[in-house]
Amino acid sequence: MAGGGKAAEPRDGWFTTQRLKLHYAECGDPAAPPLLLVHGGRDHARSWDAIAAAFADRFRVIAPDLRGHGDSDWVSDGSYEMADLVADMAALFPALGVERAAVVGHSLGGNISLRHAGLYPERVSRLIVIEGLGPSPARAAEIAAEPIAARMRDWIARQQRMSAAGQRSYDSIEAATARMMAANPRLASDLARHLTIHGSRTGADGRVRFKFDPAVGAMSPVDLLQTEKHALWAAVACPVILAYGRESWASSPAEDGRATHFRNARVEMFDNAGHWLHHDRRDAFIAMMRAFIG
Repeated sequence: MAGGGKAAEPRDGWFTTQRLKLHYAECGDPAAPPLLLVHGGRDHARSWDAIAAAFADRFRVIAPDLRGHGDSDWVSDGSYEMADLVADMAALFPALGVERAAVVGHSLGGNISLRHAGLYPERVSRLIVIEGLGPSPARAAEIAAEPIAARMRDWIARQQRMSAAGQRSYDSIEAATARMMAANPRLASDLARHLTIHGSRTGADGRVRFKFDPAVGAMSPVDLLQTEKHALWAAVACPVILAYGRESWASSPAEDGRATHFRNARVEMFDNAGHWLHHDRRDAFIAMMRAFIG
């Protein structure tokens, strides 16, 4: 895999869930223990390439494209619900013949992975969640205090704006890569180009567009209650690492109390890292993974 070293291109695969055809990239021996790498919002499976390559010698590494991302189908109505995203992950296991796996999830992918592990604790042997617990307790309280009517109106307005605006396009891969680097200035230029090449396509008009559905940025205003999230976290049976970048905007669960809702979890903080800490401190992250997963 690319993105930090030469390696074989991953194998492409697809499975069907809720009438959608979802894509995944796979490398390693199909008979080896499974390792799932689940990307975050507006990202794609190939963003894991360097990490996947580091574990392909002893794991069957599977990196799915979430619905509305990468080479997976978009939903027809532009509405992305957490329950559906979790159902997709639940469908992946039997579709790919996976009974039990180690799982790493980033941001949205970490949130999905946590909920799945709480629903099906027997399926997950080890879990690393990179800034995937959702809003901090303080922010969650602010959201809960906002009247549902206001939240619904805001969501409807955002959906309408995105439908009217259409998908942004760029003159070239270089221009799209510049946009990628503007969104995350920590990215090395070669990694940003790799992410852009695999996360975009060129249309018949010669314009470059990112593969993700713009509507994924307007998640539903209705979700589980905080107490329900805590119950799912408490149901996770395997050891868990909650990984955070010290320079990220995200609140540390070691300080805000969220880590206490897990049976067996520890918080790992990464210096000189932001929200994409697995890119910012790749070598350190891989070393942590090896010590924890094998």
